[in-house]
Amino acid sequence: MAERTLIRASWVVGFDGRQHRIIRDGVVVYEGNTITHVGRRFDGQADRVIDAAGKIVTPGLVSTHAHLAGSPLDKSFIEDRGSPQFYMSGLYEYLPARAAAQDEEATRACVDFSLVELIRTGCTTVCELGSHTEYVAEQAERIGLRVYIGPLYRSGRWYTPDGKQVLYEWDEAGGFAGLRRALEVIDRWDGRANGRIRGLLAPAQVDTCSEGLLRETRRVATERRLPVTIHVSQSVIEFQEMLRRHGRSPIAWLRDIGFLGPDVILGHAIIIAGSSWTNYPPGDIEIMAGTGVSVVHSPWVFYRRGIALESFTRYLRAGINIALGTDTCPQSMVNAMRWAACVGKLVERNTNVATAAEVFDAATLGGARALGRNDLGRVAPGARADLVIWDAGTVTMSPVRDPIKNIVYSAETHDVETVIIDGEVVMANRRVLRAADERTLTARLQAAGERMWPRLKDHDWAGRTADELSPPSYPWWEGP
Repeated sequence: MAERTLIRASWVVGFDGRQHRIIRDGVVVYEGNTITHVGRRFDGQADRVIDAAGKIVTPGLVSTHAHLAGSPLDKSFIEDRGSPQFYMSGLYEYLPARAAAQDEEATRACVDFSLVELIRTGCTTVCELGSHTEYVAEQAERIGLRVYIGPLYRSGRWYTPDGKQVLYEWDEAGGFAGLRRALEVIDRWDGRANGRIRGLLAPAQVDTCSEGLLRETRRVATERRLPVTIHVSQSVIEFQEMLRRHGRSPIAWLRDIGFLGPDVILGHAIIIAGSSWTNYPPGDIEIMAGTGVSVVHSPWVFYRRGIALESFTRYLRAGINIALGTDTCPQSMVNAMRWAACVGKLVERNTNVATAAEVFDAATLGGARALGRNDLGRVAPGARADLVIWDAGTVTMSPVRDPIKNIVYSAETHDVETVIIDGEVVMANRRVLRAADERTLTARLQAAGERMWPRLKDHDWAGRTADELSPPSYPWWEGP
């Protein structure tokens, strides 16, 4: 028989079948990897008791969009920089140079670092999109994280030869070969680690995938019942390119080729018809609501460039399921919730919208719904035992009246004390148990950056150095 664990906590964020509810002085019981009881009391016996007095128990957070294999090396390089020529997007100059300049050891250092960062910020499920998903799966299996792997594939790539224009290089056969390779990876890993490792289809970007590749992706997804995710409406350049090709917005084109549906997760969907960035007649919000897609909002990757979702509240009111993603560094769901709430209010000039409850729902129930999982993102009988214990007695969290408001607006990484995934404690006393020492992780990452920065000039269209691409905040000291 599975071991029975009882958690007694000062606050429990339970789920009543319709919404989260806060239980004062509550209990959670799980047996093996499944929650069996939630409430104010439990009269049965337990093999193990976790005393969470003065602490908050919540469901694990779900990041439905992340790139773990390089994003930590964006840090200290990509901030405060963006070309007006490309409407402040970093996709066309900074990302390609960084990706090409990092070596394989740097990639592994990034993955190892990012997985720990996710767990330390209360994330128990992540969707990883990239080219190193098997290494992500190996490491996630080892440390206990729940992960959906989406090997990226595409029919072409973008590039800029001069910093003035974005061009595309096409390889249609390569796109279909990429889909086949992605399915091979998914076949090797889907269902591993007691089902913690799953697969999803991830055609890379709407503007780098042919209609044929997306139609075949749609067919395979339906046949194999796999969730699908795609980057779409993530830049003004992409929006204009799709208008040039098809005379329709990217989202309208995806609808017209039969790609959209309830199993599709749209990565970003922020530069849409009807937004101030496109100056194009509205209609995309209605398309997304009508087709039942989910939108994964990754706030920080856009907000640091001065680009805001217009708006979190409009999407919700239209009936669109919104999930949250971490995308690039930091891989922090705490960060994602706070920025979604605060900038959501700023855009609407209204403090009563993008509430703590709405962004917490997006980080839990919204992510679970996007993945078609009614056993994640909630603390309820029958759900997976993916749980986070927050220390309510820290300087940042105290005093607590409404734990959700404290988590969204005040919590920091150090407030996450314990993380349980699939019934296993993977982080205790703020330490990820089966990961390398954090000083080792950070030393490897620093060394990766030191190797990468001098190489950037070899991969930039203009041969610019790291300091030319991203000047230091203050000049380097030249004196003795």
